[in-house]
Amino acid sequence: MAEKRDYYEVLGVNKSASKDEIKSAYRKLAKKYHPDNKETGNEAKFKEVQEAYDILFDDQKRSAYDQFGHAAFDQAGNAAGGNPFQGGFGFGQDMDLGDIFSSFFGGGSRKRSSSAGPKRGNDVLMRVKVDFMDTILGRDIEIPLTIDETCQRCKGTGAKDPSSVKTCPTCGGRGYVNTQRRTLFGIMEQQEACPNCGGSGKVITDKCPDCSGKGYKRVKKNVKVHVIAGINSGQQIRVKGMGERGSLGGENGDLYVEIVVKPHQYFKREGNDIHIDIPVEFSDAAIGTIITVPTVYGEEKISIPAGTQPGQIIRIRGGGVKDLRTQKPGDEYVHLQIKVPVSMSKEQKELMKKYKESISEKDNVYSKFLKNFKK
Repeated sequence: MAEKRDYYEVLGVNKSASKDEIKSAYRKLAKKYHPDNKETGNEAKFKEVQEAYDILFDDQKRSAYDQFGHAAFDQAGNAAGGNPFQGGFGFGQDMDLGDIFSSFFGGGSRKRSSSAGPKRGNDVLMRVKVDFMDTILGRDIEIPLTIDETCQRCKGTGAKDPSSVKTCPTCGGRGYVNTQRRTLFGIMEQQEACPNCGGSGKVITDKCPDCSGKGYKRVKKNVKVHVIAGINSGQQIRVKGMGERGSLGGENGDLYVEIVVKPHQYFKREGNDIHIDIPVEFSDAAIGTIITVPTVYGEEKISIPAGTQPGQIIRIRGGGVKDLRTQKPGDEYVHLQIKVPVSMSKEQKELMKKYKESISEKDNVYSKFLKNFKK
């Protein structure tokens, strides 16, 4: 049997981590490994993360784990008999340090409750590809979803009318029942969700005809999501209540829309700055000119200085993306690509020959290179 990893290692936190740090680490990993996540979902790792969180976020369980490690919660027996906390004594993962010492020194009856109240639905992660310019300027998009909506007729009760909702006869409306099991140290009493009402404390005698007593309907709808101007790949937009359905009256989880920006043919984004390659005729680079270049907000005129060299960069202040928090825009960087003609007319060649003949030996760039090389 594979040895369990250290719970702190599973969540990637230090042993001195606060509860807030543990919760933050858990949320990130749970979203990453959730089985619904098509790209990084991993059911085994998701369960491992959930188990680590359940132990470390509970003060008593964490104290027991820090003292005894996994042995404080393992139920499996130890054939070698080396660990006093392993050997079939009936210790479950939900048994705290008090349960352990009670089993050794107290015996008798002890209750362990199992929550049967409303439970919030799981959050859902969805990746959506968005056009480059839509993330720069912002816009509303519609996402097709299939979700569970509260039935409008019964308002989520699942009953045809209020008189059809009765107190559960099995649990008396408590939502849970007591069960007992015999152990080495006595009878253990445990509270579990009522099997008849599922923990709600109520039963329905006449079901709602619209939802067949489920209290919700599976519907397809388009959800409007506002893509904020300046958002980048990997950032998420939260849509409240559009996640998985809650149980026993619990609220729905949330939908997290992760933005994946489609690449642009010409613009490239780095942080809040925009980069673009602009071709320039070698004659314009030599004598200088003024050209109009595209920016993410329109067109801008820039001056090409005489003697511009290949790869030279011209900066347009404020031509970049507006910051999500400060709204201060980045800059646009125009990378000049000097283009040498691959073919010329007879007249152009004659002009180039005249230009070449006009260059003295001392001004010839190749002659300068050879002279410096031979020094």
